[in-house]
Amino acid sequence: MEVAAGAMSPLLRKLGDLLVDEYNLENRVKKGIQSLETELSFMHSALRKVGEMPSHELDPQVCIWADKVRELSYEIEDAVDAFMVRVEEEEGCHHAGPINTKKRVKKFLKRATKLFRKGKGLHQISSAIDEAQDLAKQLAELRQRYGLEMQGTKAGSTIDPRLTAMYKDVTELVGIADPCEKMIKMLKIEGDEGSKKGLKVVSVVGFGGLGKTTLAKAVYDRIKARFLCAAFVSVSRNPDVSRVFKDMLYELDKVQFGHIHNANMDEKQLIDKLQEFLENKSYLIVIDDIWDDKAWKFIKCAFSENNHCCRLITTTRIASVAEACCSSTDDIIYRKDPLNDEDSRRLFHKRIFSHGKECPNELAQISIDILKKCGGVPLAIITIASLLVVNQRIKSIDQWYALLKLIGRGLEGDACVEDMQRILSFSYYDLPSHLKTCLLYLSVFPEDYVLGRDRLIWRWIAEGFVQGGKQETSLYDLGESYFNELINRGLIQPVDIDIDGRAKACHVRDMVLDLICSLSIKDNFLTILDGIKRNKPNSPSKIRRLSIQNTMVEPTTLRLDTRTMPQVRSVTLFPSAIDQMTSLSCFQVLRVLDLEYCDLREIGHKINMRCVVNLLHLRYLGLRSTYVLPKEIGKLQFLQTLDLVETGLKELVPSIVQLQHLMCIHFDKYTKLPLGMGNLTSLEELSELHVDRYSSGIVEELSHLIELRVLRINFEESDENQDKDFVEALGNLRKLQSLDINGNDGCVDLLREGWVPPQQLHRLAVLNGKDNRFLTLPAWISPSSLPLLSYLNIWLDEVQAKDVQIIGMLPCLRFLMLGAWRRIEEPEAECFVVTADAFPCVRECIFFNFVMAPSFPRGAMPMVQLAQFCFRACDIANANLDLSICHLTSLEQVRVDLWCKKASTGEVKEAEAALWLAVAAHPCCPTLYSRRR
Repeated sequence: MEVAAGAMSPLLRKLGDLLVDEYNLENRVKKGIQSLETELSFMHSALRKVGEMPSHELDPQVCIWADKVRELSYEIEDAVDAFMVRVEEEEGCHHAGPINTKKRVKKFLKRATKLFRKGKGLHQISSAIDEAQDLAKQLAELRQRYGLEMQGTKAGSTIDPRLTAMYKDVTELVGIADPCEKMIKMLKIEGDEGSKKGLKVVSVVGFGGLGKTTLAKAVYDRIKARFLCAAFVSVSRNPDVSRVFKDMLYELDKVQFGHIHNANMDEKQLIDKLQEFLENKSYLIVIDDIWDDKAWKFIKCAFSENNHCCRLITTTRIASVAEACCSSTDDIIYRKDPLNDEDSRRLFHKRIFSHGKECPNELAQISIDILKKCGGVPLAIITIASLLVVNQRIKSIDQWYALLKLIGRGLEGDACVEDMQRILSFSYYDLPSHLKTCLLYLSVFPEDYVLGRDRLIWRWIAEGFVQGGKQETSLYDLGESYFNELINRGLIQPVDIDIDGRAKACHVRDMVLDLICSLSIKDNFLTILDGIKRNKPNSPSKIRRLSIQNTMVEPTTLRLDTRTMPQVRSVTLFPSAIDQMTSLSCFQVLRVLDLEYCDLREIGHKINMRCVVNLLHLRYLGLRSTYVLPKEIGKLQFLQTLDLVETGLKELVPSIVQLQHLMCIHFDKYTKLPLGMGNLTSLEELSELHVDRYSSGIVEELSHLIELRVLRINFEESDENQDKDFVEALGNLRKLQSLDINGNDGCVDLLREGWVPPQQLHRLAVLNGKDNRFLTLPAWISPSSLPLLSYLNIWLDEVQAKDVQIIGMLPCLRFLMLGAWRRIEEPEAECFVVTADAFPCVRECIFFNFVMAPSFPRGAMPMVQLAQFCFRACDIANANLDLSICHLTSLEQVRVDLWCKKASTGEVKEAEAALWLAVAAHPCCPTLYSRRR
């Protein structure tokens, strides 16, 4: 029901913006907007409470009212945006040349006041005010007429389907034996090798349906007899802590606490009772299904240290909760993985075929395909298996293929599916309201789709899902925190983790996709055209978001539905469905248009890109690999994100510099930007700016882009004045977090002397050592100047040992590529030695083009996984080579560039053999990659 709020959050913000004193509105209009804002705030508050409950537990009257509020919020926001578009158009007609901010604001407010006093915008907003007030009256009447309250009518009337996991027969369990043994070893019970007295916690964390409860119960049953007392209790999403404590006491001693549930005791009394009972006992307690670290902090008060073997097992879906449970250095987080292919197959076949029977050959491949969709999630495997058997008879192979087609897009109706979705939906309903909407938005994309992080976040921003937080936090950074929280809760899966530990992309498990598609379509959040009948694009509700995914859709579908298209806010077209798109001109209030990888050069499709410039509400325009860009793009005054990568454009159209709300623009490496870039004062990401000797004006204008967080700049060639302008411009960019410079050594060495980097810089890459190097290490590369730097890729003319020491003290550095342009080959060259506290966070360390005798004392580089060095073959042949890497306890890979100059063939072979022996002696047995140079 969260989607019932529609555009409520961004709408309330926009109404607040319209009420600022500077607009000088007529009293009638101002009072109307104030009244509307008040009514909608109350509605939004009620809807957020409703959104915390599953829709099947809500009174139908509440659902009807929520649907009306949702549609109303969209209509009002459209009216407000239409007004703002008219103001921008009016302003645009009078604006030319460089921006004068004060004059522009005065002109804007003057025209805004004029438009508010008369015209269509005022009429639309006034009508919306009246309709909102009518809805409020309807709500009051509903409450009086039916005794309606904003709460569920069925809460507590259903059985938690997870209970069955606690009562599985051991013979039914598959894939449990190995995890069970691992957990028992982690617990180190009394009598085991390495066991210790006192309290130890093992927290099991994993996605819903992976079998965390089943595993915890299996371990509990195996070892509880080895403790004086034991208990297994469940916390759940909305915990009653008093009940949890009473359940725990009852499980620990059913005789002594047989009537504890009838006792009138508060939480403090129950905690005291538990501490008293457990004081001198060994105990095993499982705390199942913890959702909140605050609940855990309260519950753990009951467990005090003693001199006996005391063990706690907790389970949770949320990584941050597991970390909260494991506060001691002895505590361990156990990540529950999906079943492997063999165990998945065994569980699947066990549920379908009679005991001892094998899978028939004709069902072998379809079984593999179905199991791939289940992703090793036991809950999904069991659910799907139950759909393939009716009255102990296996369904036909055609029905198997039909089911395969539905997984991830169309499962519904069956009791087993409903149970599975209920279990998965617990994670959804536990989300805060803003994250519910962000998660549902992923239903736009097909199954198995790998979605880029940046693309998703900028689309969230364009849709208004990311609302401004603290002034110093950008919308993108806030959106990334949303993205990370969805990963933390296991609802989206990270893909391509970079050196900073950030996921560059994500994908959604098919079972979660099935759930969010069901929720999205039910509440008219999204219409999916993919050939599955349940998506109902011709329903009476207005279509707000449209995802066109494949050619299975009949070509007439869109044409039949054009009467509903004026309200569409988002259109995503996938390449396989390009022929289904007829026209863009009907989308009058479109915010997001994403045509990524739809090659619009192809003959036969019917998309007219010229009309895109009339879609004045656009915030996001994704044209990656479309090979087109409308000439009059400057008309899109509200555009925030423009993706033009792989479009083949040699130069961007001049009107692009009119996009004063543009926050992110990506284009190809050698695409030239026209003069006037200084007008893009909202820009936060610029990738990648091309500079040559004809680009002096552009380099100078860079200094106006003071909101830039990310800059990638490519110098083909430049002169001395351009280099100075560039350094001066960088001095104005105080919000930079990521800087990549490619190409020109002149500007780079000027940076060494004349630049003070911003404190929040976390990435610095100065590429191509030959043309792009510092003469010496800049003084501003230091722990105090760059406290957050995590990625450093630089070349120096010559590397000194002190340079390595300074870099080694950077507290957050995770990746280092340090290159020397002049090779240090003299035997008497200063040795490379680091201190015991150097490189505390580095994961990858590459020392390139200079010979070192590395020395790593215990404590240095404790987290390094990849290390790369250079050696001369003649130095290590016939010698005892000590790489001094034995203390690098996390090392997984060693790379060596072996210089063969002045060495005989025999010496080279001897050197290689010495390298292999030295690495083989490492306790972690890292992989060695060696190459001759």
